[in-house]
Amino acid sequence: MHEKKYPFAVRLAGFSPLEHASIAACLAQAPPAGPAYFCLLDDSLQEPDLTIASGDDVQALAALPANGMAELHPALVVGQCPAELGLPQIARPVTAEKLFMVMAALVTRRAEAMARIMASGLPFIPERRRSPRLDLDLTDPSEYIMRRKSPSCGAVLIIDKGAAFRDHVARLVATRGMGVEWTDSAPAALRLCDETPVSVVMVNTAATGIDPYQLCSAIKRQDTGARIAVVLMVSCSYPYDSARARACGVRGLLDKPIPDRALVGALQRLLSLPA
Repeated sequence: MHEKKYPFAVRLAGFSPLEHASIAACLAQAPPAGPAYFCLLDDSLQEPDLTIASGDDVQALAALPANGMAELHPALVVGQCPAELGLPQIARPVTAEKLFMVMAALVTRRAEAMARIMASGLPFIPERRRSPRLDLDLTDPSEYIMRRKSPSCGAVLIIDKGAAFRDHVARLVATRGMGVEWTDSAPAALRLCDETPVSVVMVNTAATGIDPYQLCSAIKRQDTGARIAVVLMVSCSYPYDSARARACGVRGLLDKPIPDRALVGALQRLLSLPA
């Protein structure tokens, strides 16, 4: 019997489409004896377990310091970079042997760091930055201050074929005093968004009879729609259309099954909640 392995979420940043596809294909063929990996889509709201950035993309490198503590949020740079970031680097061309060796060491260090935090009783604090840094700390801090928003006070609305996920989310955020509602009807969802304070709408793309893109467009057309963050919950088999999602105002996606830590971290960012 084969042991089921936890797949680590990897974000690829700053690569050309060709190199992105090449590294993603390589990660999908991870050796059976080591960790398994999957690549997050660009629109994913999930915090990666590990980030791989191209050394010649300044914007991708600028986002790395936002990951915080290196052991908990490891990053790997491919190629030469213009600044010394104190991160592990591998040269191009990328070979599978070197890539998996470095990544295995990074995720091992991450697991050890998380184990130490859990043993100490300290909370795991996820990254709460809504947007990537603009550059390598060259932006006037006042610009970031202007971008800050006050915490949202509306409810989280779950649109799903059943109420089980709503109940699970409610248990996870029970100490926050946050309202969590549920419906399996698009018309009911629109009515709730129009008549009650709603801050986040989470749509299960497997919900019967609901087009998530059309629903998001309809929510955004309402007077209160601009302040509502619409998130799609997608499985690996769902044909997610990034261009259509962005055009209708979808904030991002979460891959199913959604780890509790990823779910809570996404809600903290979307609602500007303290850690």
